[in-house]
Amino acid sequence: MSLTFELDPSVTPELRDGVVQLWADVSNAGGAVGFVPPVTAEDVRPELLKHLTGMAEGRVRLLVGYDEDGTVAATTFLVSNTHALMRHWIWAYTVMIHPRHQGKGYGQDLMAAVADAARSFDGVEAIRLTCRGGLGLERFYASCGYKEVGRVPGAIRVAPGDDRDDIFMLLPLN
Repeated sequence: MSLTFELDPSVTPELRDGVVQLWADVSNAGGAVGFVPPVTAEDVRPELLKHLTGMAEGRVRLLVGYDEDGTVAATTFLVSNTHALMRHWIWAYTVMIHPRHQGKGYGQDLMAAVADAARSFDGVEAIRLTCRGGLGLERFYASCGYKEVGRVPGAIRVAPGDDRDDIFMLLPLN
């Protein structure tokens, strides 16, 4: 079994609900995707709406991984730079694999699909992303070819007394 990936899927109510549920499930499993558990789908929905607005404006593209039954199982938002001097790279935000798929190699598959999708952007030469320290995520991204290019100590406050590094990663596409 593997996931099927689609770039720029039609945004249906089912897709929106699937992404929201994935986001809540990943967050509640301890995933570093912008929330601290516990969260509900309604907590997550406003963040998705921000991405959907960016998609409508043409600044954001959505990559979705589907289970064999069509369930949303993975996502990444790819965001173009509007700054004239930075249009040669894009951001990857909210990289998620459903917790039921952890350890199956699907994260590697997702990151390969992210790189393939980024190559479809005109003039894009690299992907940047950030990850939360303290979870080993930088090792995962390094295994996908990303290099750590910066770190801001204690920039992410997960809870009082629990500050984490904000780690910047880069994947050149050439």
